[in-house]
Amino acid sequence: MTKSQRTIRRQAEAPLPTKNGTFQAIAYAIDEYDPMPHMVLINPATDFSQPINVRIHSECMTGDLFGSRRCECGEQLDWSLDYVSLHGGMVIYLRQEGRGIGIINKLHAYIKQDEGFDTAEANKILGFGYDDRTYEDAIAILEDLEVKKINLLTNNPEKIKALDVCSLSVVERVPVQIPPHEGNIGYLQTKKDFFGHKLDL
Repeated sequence: MTKSQRTIRRQAEAPLPTKNGTFQAIAYAIDEYDPMPHMVLINPATDFSQPINVRIHSECMTGDLFGSRRCECGEQLDWSLDYVSLHGGMVIYLRQEGRGIGIINKLHAYIKQDEGFDTAEANKILGFGYDDRTYEDAIAILEDLEVKKINLLTNNPEKIKALDVCSLSVVERVPVQIPPHEGNIGYLQTKKDFFGHKLDL
């Protein structure tokens, strides 16, 4: 079964208190036995009659969980949870690690980066695309939640194109600006120069 043929559904939900605030957590997967469901954290006070603040965050175990200094992913996730806790909205956490290549290949890519290749080149050398992520599941989740208009928390113009489809309308882009540091400045520069991310560097 290809990704485009599968149907994800709401499998479970419960309130989730976190350091960023209390959210309604919803797991989306093909079935209840899926060990890696997508997760959605929704501010319960969100006004669904207005455009919804949405962060679509692709899994980054190294950054989100372990605080890797190679990227700013964990900081983006933390910032986004704070933002929707304060302003309403949701964070959709997609299980597509390493721009879609998985954690094992991501570690292989780290070795290539340490050899002098940037993050885009490293993925290509390993036989992958520059960015193998897709957003069909995020669209399916938003459709299930009956969201029509969104303010997208992103620096990535390609993500806006992917989400601005017939069933959805991206009303506004909300920048997610994380101050760079020595460990990730090269990574962020590649994001800006190669992928066209809107970053102030």
